[in-house]
Amino acid sequence: MVEAPEKTISREVEELSCLYEIARTLSSSLNMREALEQILAILAERLDMKRGTITIFNPRTKEIQIEVAHGLTAEARRRGRYQLGEGITGQVVATGQPIIVPHIKSDPRFLNRTRSRGKMEKEHVSFICVPIKSGAKVLGTLSVDRLFASHVSLEEDVRFLTIIAGLIAQTVANLQAIQEERERLLEENRRLKQELRGRYSMENFVALSSRMREVLEMIERVAHSPATVLLRGESGTGKSLIARLIHYNSSRSEGPFVTVACTALPENLIESELFGYEKGAFTGAVNRKPGLFEQAHGGTIFLDEIGDLPLPLQAKLLHIIQEKEFYRLGGTKPIRIDVRIITATNRNLEELVEKGYFREDLYYRLNVFPIYIPPLRERTTDIIPLAEFFLEKYSQEYGKQIKRLSSPAIDLLVQYHWPGNVRELENVIERAVIVCDEEVIRSYHLPQSLQTASSSDTKSKRTLAQAVKNLEIELIIEALKETNGNQSEAARLLDTSLRILNYKIRKYGIDPKKFKKKKT
Repeated sequence: MVEAPEKTISREVEELSCLYEIARTLSSSLNMREALEQILAILAERLDMKRGTITIFNPRTKEIQIEVAHGLTAEARRRGRYQLGEGITGQVVATGQPIIVPHIKSDPRFLNRTRSRGKMEKEHVSFICVPIKSGAKVLGTLSVDRLFASHVSLEEDVRFLTIIAGLIAQTVANLQAIQEERERLLEENRRLKQELRGRYSMENFVALSSRMREVLEMIERVAHSPATVLLRGESGTGKSLIARLIHYNSSRSEGPFVTVACTALPENLIESELFGYEKGAFTGAVNRKPGLFEQAHGGTIFLDEIGDLPLPLQAKLLHIIQEKEFYRLGGTKPIRIDVRIITATNRNLEELVEKGYFREDLYYRLNVFPIYIPPLRERTTDIIPLAEFFLEKYSQEYGKQIKRLSSPAIDLLVQYHWPGNVRELENVIERAVIVCDEEVIRSYHLPQSLQTASSSDTKSKRTLAQAVKNLEIELIIEALKETNGNQSEAARLLDTSLRILNYKIRKYGIDPKKFKKKKT
């Protein structure tokens, strides 16, 4: 059927007007998704095209998903997912060619995945889908429903929609790039969270002593509960690590873990950091700023050194624990939060309560599930496993091939009283790795503080001869260990003669047979 000239002219005028409005929308809108939604609305209003959709093809997953739509509910848009080659939309992406379905009810390729056309079964509805391309690359599709009429040319609709698809191709390409970057970031986030969960799993926690096994048992008991936890112990015992273990082994492990060092923040700043502030709350508050409690929503906040929290803030913290809400500085509207609170201190809170430096009601709120972490000197069986863990960690970090600790080095580590606890042990091993150019950490690689008479429980005055003797014994024993008690191999390893080595062995009363591995 040939259209009347006046109808053709009218359509061309309408199309030109429509293209002008679409071009203006694309050039003036800063929000890409809103611009595409407006374009679909223009098509519906000007050319009576119903249910317009723009899909984006994800080349990584081979999935096609509705990005924007007109005339569809949010639930229908979520259902609009297709695999490459699946249904009409999938075929258009796969072939790069437009498809016209004159009557969707009679075409088996039409999947109605969005379930939005149930009420139109009695109407004669056509469906047009054209590819959105950038060169030869198919980025997605533009599709519309059309109520069939004798005066409507579906071929002309395809021509017009193809022009529009060319206009919006760059916008869709940008959205595709944003989608791919978002997926990459989400995947990276999932990977990092998985690594964190692995890093802070109970199996990776170094604890051989009975005291620390008890701590682990308490962690397992409290991790999945919402209870507030108070970690107590000397500085450097690993309270921060315990807090992370609790978080990453709880139901909140997917949420954020926010650490607040109460001693590190000045008193005049800690309130705004914890609770945030509204614009204009004070001089310099030019924008609204969320606080750390808001950042921890859905996860855990760890308040380290809670005993140093100023009294006015203690009252606000108590309010958060009781009411699960707080106010930003300068704010009048309460903010509801879902946060698990873990606190830690190395101070005597009971003494602070007696002196009036710590609120008694807050103390009882925080002390729901206390966990005491013993100092390293009270769990000596953990010293060597921890030292070996740090040795492996820093050997990898500094690119060194250090295999083990020597026996005299182990003796010094075990005999030392460790006032700085696990943190000091980690620092000692890191320093030893830095200064060591061998495959074994020896006693002289350890700092002088570990080799004094007081730290090694020796009373005799050290002399040069004694130091040389100790070093010779250490080197001979280590060589015999490495050679399975073979004296000839040990002499070669030490770059000395067998005669001299045998002399030293007899002199120092060393038994090479002790280092021979038993046959199994």
